[in-house]
Amino acid sequence: MKKSVTYSVVPRKNPVDNESVPLFYARAQSRGEEDIRSLSKHIEQMCTVTRTDVVAVLTALESTITDCLANGEIVRLGELGSLQVSLSSNGAPTEKEFSISMIKSKRILFRPGLTLQNMLKTLAFQRVDKKAKPGENGAGPDADSQSSDPGSQEQQSGKQESQAGDGTHAQDVQAEDTGDVMP
Repeated sequence: MKKSVTYSVVPRKNPVDNESVPLFYARAQSRGEEDIRSLSKHIEQMCTVTRTDVVAVLTALESTITDCLANGEIVRLGELGSLQVSLSSNGAPTEKEFSISMIKSKRILFRPGLTLQNMLKTLAFQRVDKKAKPGENGAGPDADSQSSDPGSQEQQSGKQESQAGDGTHAQDVQAEDTGDVMP
């Protein structure tokens, strides 16, 4: 079975212009989750290391990454990518007037490496029904359920047009889904 990222098409209004007609955008739909236990089972099958050893290494990796980031270091995970702490602050008129209280937020940046960048270039897409919100009717609650629309089961990759029919391309579907309203 060919791997594909499932998505649904959802309407979003322009947050700047509440009077505008909503446009339809792709939203990635998760097929599920992988945790340390399930990842360790996959890794165990790919090499000679036992699942217990894999869990121990991944748990130590988590602790080590946390310590390195807390120490202000960039963590490079080979071709997988890198992690780094980023800050946002209010501005001060002069360097001398800046104080630590002006730092407003902190976050962790992940920059994908070659392995993940190459994976993104070859993604295939499969349209599914929109996930139902609690108390909402009419949308399938299961991300794996496929739409009854025969045209919705097409897989898309490269730069073919998306099912939204609005002229966007599959590369546009790759945009990060933050759940925010998009213009």
